[in-house]
Amino acid sequence: MISLTEENYLKELFNLSNGSGEVNVNELSKRLSIKMSTVTSMMKRLAEMELVHYESYKPLRLTETGRKEAGLIIRKHRLTEMFLVEKMGFGWEDVHEIAEQVEHIKSVAFFEKMDELLGFPTADPHGSPIPDKNGKVVWLAYNKLSECNVGETVKLSAVINTSTEFLKFLNSRELRLGLKIKIKSVEPFDKSMVISYDKKPSETLSNIVCERLLVEKEGDK
Repeated sequence: MISLTEENYLKELFNLSNGSGEVNVNELSKRLSIKMSTVTSMMKRLAEMELVHYESYKPLRLTETGRKEAGLIIRKHRLTEMFLVEKMGFGWEDVHEIAEQVEHIKSVAFFEKMDELLGFPTADPHGSPIPDKNGKVVWLAYNKLSECNVGETVKLSAVINTSTEFLKFLNSRELRLGLKIKIKSVEPFDKSMVISYDKKPSETLSNIVCERLLVEKEGDK
């Protein structure tokens, strides 16, 4: 049985690689704030378990089994976040730490019932795709708001950064998933955007914020 620590490594490898790419040890070490020597030791262990392809001085890759295991951990995390928001009334800024704990529950039936009660959602409260029962993810081709043009109307569909601070900032601006946003102007100097949405005729967002908002353009599917 895979341990809690091993699950956390697999999950971060999956996130850093977008499911199927390569990750170097230094990158994983920085993400986990763990010494490279410790990360290397864990990679050797996961390689012995046939969950990771590991060779000295070469990038890491999840095996097919490793991708499935990692995808299922992320599935449990994102289903939990959705359940906390939809069924328990938590704010989207308050669910990550709780889901970090719940994702390590081993019961398949527990999460299947959660999925059923939610109506089989395909995305979590932050717009990230929920892997299916086989750990597979359908990656969605969104645009960053910062990449959009003046005059376009887009739908806010996901956020890249899910830190509590950023989500609270979005709350303070009444920005939420599903909103239709019209781009009114872009400042040439710093790329800040003036937008309108809901009952707000004008709101200015910095380029940093616009880089973290993922949108669908009108007509996109």
